[in-house]
Amino acid sequence: MGQCGITSSKTVLVFLNLIFWAAAGILCYIGAYVFITYDDYDHFFEDVYTLIPAIIIIAVGTLLFIIGLIGCCATIRESSCGLATFAAILLLVFVTECVVVVLGYIYRAKVENQVNHSIQKVYNEYNGTNTDAPSRAIDYVQRQLHCCGIHNYSDWRNTHWFKESKNNSVPVSCCLPSITNCTGTLTRPADLYQEGCEALVVKKLKEIMMYVIWASLTFASIQMLGMLCACVVLCRRSHDPAYELLVTTNSYA
Repeated sequence: MGQCGITSSKTVLVFLNLIFWAAAGILCYIGAYVFITYDDYDHFFEDVYTLIPAIIIIAVGTLLFIIGLIGCCATIRESSCGLATFAAILLLVFVTECVVVVLGYIYRAKVENQVNHSIQKVYNEYNGTNTDAPSRAIDYVQRQLHCCGIHNYSDWRNTHWFKESKNNSVPVSCCLPSITNCTGTLTRPADLYQEGCEALVVKKLKEIMMYVIWASLTFASIQMLGMLCACVVLCRRSHDPAYELLVTTNSYA
């Protein structure tokens, strides 16, 4: 009965190690996605510490590759030392991912205040040229999120660019894609996006942080199962002196 239980636990461990390798790729992808997206929105969110959860999950993803290798070798050879190391590293990663979840919620709560604080400044720095970083950021956000201005297109009236250009128009990035020959003139407001960008930027950044949180929670649960299986194999081996190493058994066969 004990032998059956150990074999079952080993099978689960091998399967979990394969999942760890897949999880490593997924976590690295999510971390990279957060970095890339942050680069697109960094002018609206100046707190660089927001990247800490992304840095951690990339590190965790890299570590999971190593964990999977250790877990497979320890499970196949049924090494007590290897399984103990495997369980200890999984515990460390589990705690780390719990920290990522906490940090994710903390920074997610800060998003709205950060965007509210910086978005007016970014719009005031707009000059309409592609060489200017704030201008590129605003045009990108307005096209990608289908928005115009901070709360709506009329906010452009209060910017330095609008007052200096004196052409009673907003950037063409505010134009609906279905409208041809749109110049951004305020005399034809129906040609423009009606929703402001502030709320949409906040929503987008919160969604990104939720990806990090849910990914960390999901893989933390899988790692908990891996720790339990490793502990089951170790405990049953220590209480079953008749149980022999799989490697030894195979050598006699």
